[in-house]
Amino acid sequence: MEHEFYCQFIKPDPSLDRFVENIGMFHNPSDEAKEVVVMPDGRVDLFFMQNGKDEPFATFLIGLETEPEQRTIPSGTLAFVISFRPLAVEYILHTSIADLLNTARTLPDDFWNLSVNDLTDLDLFAQKISRKITELLPETVDERKRKLFNLIYSSNGEMSVKELSDSTCWSSRQTNRYFNQQFGLSLKAYCTILRFRASLEHIAEGQLFPELNFADQNHFIKEIKKFSGVPPKELSQNKNDRFILLSVLKQK
Repeated sequence: MEHEFYCQFIKPDPSLDRFVENIGMFHNPSDEAKEVVVMPDGRVDLFFMQNGKDEPFATFLIGLETEPEQRTIPSGTLAFVISFRPLAVEYILHTSIADLLNTARTLPDDFWNLSVNDLTDLDLFAQKISRKITELLPETVDERKRKLFNLIYSSNGEMSVKELSDSTCWSSRQTNRYFNQQFGLSLKAYCTILRFRASLEHIAEGQLFPELNFADQNHFIKEIKKFSGVPPKELSQNKNDRFILLSVLKQK
């Protein structure tokens, strides 16, 4: 294993759960590049990485994804990542990612005072990141936004925009404006991504039929292909572990 591509993820302190889903790392110590498929998962990723010992240290923020993308992880790549929930974009990162749909933004090399020297131990990295994010925690969060995201997550994206609007006392027009301005996509589109991600957990267990609220099997297959590029059966087989998110779910 020490000479093969691997990844590892840990949960943050419960006090950060509203904003951070997990903290992890990717390492490709092999002599060959690793071909992977990145699928939409509803998270916003902050990467600190080095593509080989002789390459410069880089920091970048990846916005939400709406389609699968094939990527190559070069030999020697070492990357540590914080996977944020969207609420963190406004309250922790203090920015908008509407212009980062399916793309990334390069950040200053000294962002959050981290350097390549911090890419040695995941636990130590997580401790340092947790202290930094704790310093940035807001005193208050808009109650409508807090409730909105709680409902989106707890329902696996299966509540309609109207149901979410009625439950948060926040009009559909306002919630969609917030999502488009802050994240670059509609609330409905984001919910669809979360439903796909929830379906991945079932596929990881070998369940190739819809467990969630899809109209029928054809609709299920169409949506899985839209976000992964392949039908459920091929996705489940996950040859060469190229679908990293599915590989992680299968490890649970």
